[in-house]
Amino acid sequence: MVELLLTALIFFGATLISSTFGFGSALFAMPLLTLLLGISTATPLFGLVGPTISSIILVRNWRLVEFASAWRLVVATLAGIPLGVWLVTQVPGAVVTRLLGLFLVGFGLHRLVKWRLLKLESARWAAPFGLIAGVLGGAYNTNGPPVVIYGEMRRWSPTQFRATLQSYFLPTGLGILSSHALAGLWNERIFQLYGVSLPGILVAIAIGGWINHRLPTERFQSLLSVLLMILGALLWI
Repeated sequence: MVELLLTALIFFGATLISSTFGFGSALFAMPLLTLLLGISTATPLFGLVGPTISSIILVRNWRLVEFASAWRLVVATLAGIPLGVWLVTQVPGAVVTRLLGLFLVGFGLHRLVKWRLLKLESARWAAPFGLIAGVLGGAYNTNGPPVVIYGEMRRWSPTQFRATLQSYFLPTGLGILSSHALAGLWNERIFQLYGVSLPGILVAIAIGGWINHRLPTERFQSLLSVLLMILGALLWI
């Protein structure tokens, strides 16, 4: 019973973050779920929840998506995943994840002191960012940060930021979900945990959407900077 409640609370918090800012659910939830449930359960369980969050947000906000960037990010990410899979056999995972954590903390501090990155005028810049995301995703399931940086450099509004990221995370998440199913990682316990967590996930999506649509852009950017720093610190756990 305690395990079910804690899992539901973790997913509520992860979904609230993702629904408010457009990303961050995996970086928040996976370390906690792994400690609570073990990696063999946490990975396929989040594989079910991630696309659930993205699909619900996307259905309600698809008109806000910058499709010119979204499809380029997805294609480039898919191209980078095999390189990431190769990388994980060459470089210790802890080294890369901790370097990524330091980068996120530094990037968050950079944003807080108002040193703005260059503005990208063309959606064609999505390709290199998506490729890097694919490498990180294939190696360590951390494909979000490069896409977040790209969105910042494109100067997306809070609502556009949230919607476009979901249009990116949904197809990549479905690919991950399918791979888990084909590998036989699903079982009755995973679906029980998913079912118990689903009501809280739906509530968190509604609350996060309400917050996102009411956040002034400047306030959104400041909170996003703090979130990046927190998530970077979590990668050191």
